[in-house]
Amino acid sequence: MVGLPNIRAWLDPHPAQISTIYKVFFLYIEPVCAAVGAYAAFFDQQGYLDLTHAKSSPQYGIATSTHIVLAQLANLYFLFALNEALVLRATSDLKVWRALIACLLIADLGHLYSVKALGLQIYWDVYQWNAIDWGNIAFVYAGATMRLLFLSGIAVGPPKKKTVRRSTRPKTPSKRIKG
Repeated sequence: MVGLPNIRAWLDPHPAQISTIYKVFFLYIEPVCAAVGAYAAFFDQQGYLDLTHAKSSPQYGIATSTHIVLAQLANLYFLFALNEALVLRATSDLKVWRALIACLLIADLGHLYSVKALGLQIYWDVYQWNAIDWGNIAFVYAGATMRLLFLSGIAVGPPKKKTVRRSTRPKTPSKRIKG
């Protein structure tokens, strides 16, 4: 007979030997923020474009191609959120965590590179940032930093080994009832 999968282990959001700060960031904070970005890119496309670069944002309607690209961007943000929220919860295997987080670090670098057309000051001039810049730059810096720390092994270790506690009391012979 085939046994049922251990659903409780699959849903466990706390892999062994991974610092709480990583769990909170990768399993909760970042997926929620990515889902918010997906929502904005899909449902508020004009606002999204205005915040990205007001001078080049269309003022008299968004082209069909731009609608499509923003919907695809929203889909990728949603995928990003699901990968962290579900895939990392599905396993406590550090190999899987490291592989996914390495991929996300590469995505962070691509995301930062994508805004270079706004000029190099976009990377450091925080006084000029708007809401989307805080997400595109500062939050990506935070995510990349968390990933670099995780991949460097800081506050990450192998799974805990289960220890068996032995009683120090001597065993007493069992008393059998004779019939």
